[in-house]
Amino acid sequence: MKLFTRLAACLALALTALSAGSATAQTPSGDPVKLRIGFQKSSTLIAILKARGTLERAVAPLDVRIEWGEFASGLPLTEALNAGAVDFSADVADTVPVFAQAANANFVYVAQETPSPSAQAVIVHRDAPIHTLADLKGKRIAVTKAAGSHYLLLAALASAKLLPADVKISYLAPADARAAFERNDVDAWFAWDPYVASVEQDPGARILVRGDGLASYQRYYLASAPFAQAHPKIIDIVFKQLVEAGIWTKAHPQEAAKILAPVWGLDQATVERANTRRTYAVRAVVAKNFGEQQAIADTFYQAKLLPKPVDTASALVWDFAGRKAVAANAATASLTATQP
Repeated sequence: MKLFTRLAACLALALTALSAGSATAQTPSGDPVKLRIGFQKSSTLIAILKARGTLERAVAPLDVRIEWGEFASGLPLTEALNAGAVDFSADVADTVPVFAQAANANFVYVAQETPSPSAQAVIVHRDAPIHTLADLKGKRIAVTKAAGSHYLLLAALASAKLLPADVKISYLAPADARAAFERNDVDAWFAWDPYVASVEQDPGARILVRGDGLASYQRYYLASAPFAQAHPKIIDIVFKQLVEAGIWTKAHPQEAAKILAPVWGLDQATVERANTRRTYAVRAVVAKNFGEQQAIADTFYQAKLLPKPVDTASALVWDFAGRKAVAANAATASLTATQP
């Protein structure tokens, strides 16, 4: 009940903001505003909204036209956001905004999903002599650079008192990582759902560990800061739709799986299994819930994967009550409406 009380608070916050005005979001020339949304194959809630057409209907009164763009992973998605090719980014792992901030990207954190640590895992071959994280020493590992599973890798190595130099890391996109794993070109694959769900039933694979206790795995929704500042009503609507899509997905697991199965190229049972490990509880970002971002930034910098230290408290966070972007370290008390 506590979780749904928080989700109700999210909806109430968004509805309050929406009631502030109903003018259209047209450009000065009178043309419809384009909302360019970037997403990944694993962007569940955006896939649900896209398939059901609910977001298009919600922004229609503002004369907004949505354009969809699929990206292979979160890093190129945020690069497109920084380049002005995307206005809103579907969920990306908590690691991705840290890399974007290091690149001085002009973005704002709009929302986050509550932690889903078991939605990440370390996959090894069933007959491999790997039974603990310490057994990864000297092994060949596939991981997607800057993905949440990349932080899981660093955290897992640290817990086993290993350094990145103690293993052989290959940075691969999910599809390439799976192919390398199936060819036995790598000994372990650090992945996230639905990729984990797609292979965990394979008789030749097994789960070594999940992310529990290593990485909380919070996924974030980002927007171009200039777009959000220019179109706060659109941000309000997208947030409200994401909250509702998360509630609907958890309440209708079979219907959601039926929608997602062809999108992900998986059977419905596998999709349902993957979705049980994601909370899909969307909330506003508050400074109190932002601490792990700094730990992630520090870990990647120490591993020499970031060009400079990153102060995550200086990142921009969307203030729904004030309808503006504020620095995380100066977030107002109004943002605490959706804290846990």
